[in-house]
Amino acid sequence: MSTSVNTSMSTSATATIGRGLYLVTPDWDDTEKLLRISEQALQGGAVMLQYRHKSADAAQALEQAGALLALCRRYGVPMIVNDNVGLCMAIDADGMHVGGTDAAVATVRTALGPEKIVGASCYGSLVLAQQAAAAGASYLAFGGFYPSQVKQYEVGTPPELIAQVKYAIALPVVVIGGMNVDNAAPLIAQGADMVAVISSVYAAAEPQAAARAFAGLW
Repeated sequence: MSTSVNTSMSTSATATIGRGLYLVTPDWDDTEKLLRISEQALQGGAVMLQYRHKSADAAQALEQAGALLALCRRYGVPMIVNDNVGLCMAIDADGMHVGGTDAAVATVRTALGPEKIVGASCYGSLVLAQQAAAAGASYLAFGGFYPSQVKQYEVGTPPELIAQVKYAIALPVVVIGGMNVDNAAPLIAQGADMVAVISSVYAAAEPQAAARAFAGLW
């Protein structure tokens, strides 16, 4: 796995997965604010961005995702979309993330081809991680580790699972769920490659500084 993002991506290039802060967007309808805060976070050192807006209609999702993709291109950072193959293909995003109740990893990999990023939520399960890896996942996401202000999910994924996954599967590991700089540090020590964050950056008083603090953990 590369330890840096691909800084020369074109709209058809294979995106490189780095190590560091992984932004997940909040459900904001204000596109200008979304772009402004996202750019501040990218300036702070974020290495990946996932567009996630579960309540957006097709037109809004297309507008926001397209604008975010253009922004991420300027910073050489991969931009993926959450659970929307059509949107991913329409804007030629760098890939897609799928959850446990979303489309199957194998189906998404077939639709997007071998060069795109396909991330998979594995919650607290090594078995799910092994299945996702076998189906063509590019990275594996685990959590929640801590209570989240944004998403409701079961909390209690054991930190030691990260080291077990890193030993068993040669794929990048993402951790998610109530992340802040302090509680993310021990997960990175276990081998986490990226920390996925929503409110700790997007709701921060100084988003660029918040992103920089996360980036400094590596």
